[in-house]
Amino acid sequence: MPEKPIYSINPDRTKPWNDLPPLPIQEELFKDYEILEQLGEAKAAIGRLQGRSIAIPDQGLFINTISLQEAKASSAIENIFTTDDELYRAYSEQNVEQIQGAPKEILRYREALWMGHAYLKQSEKFDQDYFVQMYREIKQAGDGIRAPFAAIVIKQGGTGPNAGKIIYTPPRGKDTVEAMLDNLIQFMNNEGDKLDPLLKMAISHFQFEAIHPFTDGNGRAGRIMNIHFLTQQGLLDYPILFLSRYIIDNKDAYYAGLSGISQRGDWKSWILYMLKAVKVTSNITYQKINDIIATKDAIHKLIEDETEIRRPDKLVEAIFTQPYTKVKHLVDAGIYAENTAREYLNTLTKLKVLEKKVLTGHHYYLNLELHRILSE
Repeated sequence: MPEKPIYSINPDRTKPWNDLPPLPIQEELFKDYEILEQLGEAKAAIGRLQGRSIAIPDQGLFINTISLQEAKASSAIENIFTTDDELYRAYSEQNVEQIQGAPKEILRYREALWMGHAYLKQSEKFDQDYFVQMYREIKQAGDGIRAPFAAIVIKQGGTGPNAGKIIYTPPRGKDTVEAMLDNLIQFMNNEGDKLDPLLKMAISHFQFEAIHPFTDGNGRAGRIMNIHFLTQQGLLDYPILFLSRYIIDNKDAYYAGLSGISQRGDWKSWILYMLKAVKVTSNITYQKINDIIATKDAIHKLIEDETEIRRPDKLVEAIFTQPYTKVKHLVDAGIYAENTAREYLNTLTKLKVLEKKVLTGHHYYLNLELHRILSE
């Protein structure tokens, strides 16, 4: 008799993969020298990022700005695009219900990022309700796990010769998806297996995307899950890792890695890809934090040296919480009265710290250096 393969693949892309192997996968699939080497580099990079973030006196500064960039990049993977200016202006309005189009979808992603973070802080473990809440927030939907009769298939995108061709069919059937999701949740919550959290994150992400538990929004939910798993495991205090930046820069390799497992059982390429994503984006986020801190300190010194502005620390904190500031933000925060807030923002405009913009009849003040750092 032929030897049973280590990992059972999905031979027919047009049929539901109801034989998706449960977790955990066998150690032979990831115990590899290259993986261990990349794992060490990724752990060092994310450890350095965590160490730097702990030293930040005002983490809200980075929580707002970097999480917005993560939301924008993750949404772009799903072909939901907007400009930085549109996104930041929408965010500065502080009322998601009044925003339409791509900016609204991206801000919903960010809301899901923070909702899930708070959920796990309270529950301390993953469960089906966590995933359903993430999906509902992302898609603004009222349903949950897809019904057994939902004939969901994944098709090739683009306009090439294979556009529209079925490339994967997720599991389907009564209680099938729920049982597979329960297996994933058990794997993610199992602290006794001693598996490194970064390896577990990579494995879990593939399994979630293969299960494809919702009718839509699975890619975004899976990428949010990655960051939440890292914070839940204590690798980061806050979900500030800009992980989707690497995925969108290497989008073809991302999808090739997913299909490589289902079609060939190639877990090694996938895990190496995900570990490199953690390493690269940890280093990018670390540098962005350093650049923002240095710029913030320089602007604070400029204000003290060149102006008579009162409470400069509060003003600097406000203009670094998001790229676009309005007079209303400073007034609502109780920092200054309206006329004083306007005067001070105009003073920073003269110093070329801010750029004043009039858009649809409203005045906005753009923090030029913060916008540049985030856009790089």
